[in-house]
Amino acid sequence: MKISTKGRYGLTIMMELAARFGEGPTSLKSIAEKNQLSEHYLEQLIAPLRNAGLVKSIRGAYGGYILAGEPAGVTAGDIIRVLEGPISPVDFTEEDDPAKRQLWLRIRDSIAEVLDSTTLKDLITYQEHDELDNYMFYI
Repeated sequence: MKISTKGRYGLTIMMELAARFGEGPTSLKSIAEKNQLSEHYLEQLIAPLRNAGLVKSIRGAYGGYILAGEPAGVTAGDIIRVLEGPISPVDFTEEDDPAKRQLWLRIRDSIAEVLDSTTLKDLITYQEHDELDNYMFYI
């Protein structure tokens, strides 16, 4: 499974909104400028995120977008599924070899577990040297 620019840029939008959670609406223009992305492309991505209930739009001169809920309540999996569709490394049919089918299912489940256990809060508070790095330092 390869995550396209839709998923990557959508995650960028959501991380920007999470970082500014509680500060009022954020314009797509400011997100586009900060991340050197096309504002027009971000406009195409925000609609499905809004339709899925992950973001809310605020109208007016100081309008923009806000997260619909707390950053800790939105996972990378929520965002990727909205923008990319179901998580699956390959399309397989029932007549596939059972061993291969089991492999694809395990890969799918592993990817889903990582995406579903990573929240926007985790992403915006990530620090380069996490606990595992510190643990490896002391071994």
